[in-house]
Amino acid sequence: MTAAFHIDVPHTDGSLAVIALSGEFDINAAPAVRARSLDLIAVGHPNLVADLSGVTFCDSSGLGALVGIWRCAKDAGGSLTLAAIPDRLGRLLSVTGMDTFLPAYPTAEAALAAHQGNRTTA
Repeated sequence: MTAAFHIDVPHTDGSLAVIALSGEFDINAAPAVRARSLDLIAVGHPNLVADLSGVTFCDSSGLGALVGIWRCAKDAGGSLTLAAIPDRLGRLLSVTGMDTFLPAYPTAEAALAAHQGNRTTA
């Protein structure tokens, strides 16, 4: 039996929010991740950091959810940044070419710092 999938939002600040995922990001979890992300965008957090440090598995549904979230964030004038990508998911992002338009950082803290740096220089 696999561990339950969890979605947490440990940080919101202005237009920025962190959505932390843990467990298997698959066909069962993808709709909830997409819905929660779109809710965050709708309430004024179009810049999302997806903390993937707790993701143990990601299939094409999870990958599709990330693309959909990226598009919605972009349409709202925001962005999607990935943090702490597990090795297997990193390879999948590279093979599909998604790594060329989804910035990634080793930790959620590094992604937050990058966003805060962009705000002060903009």
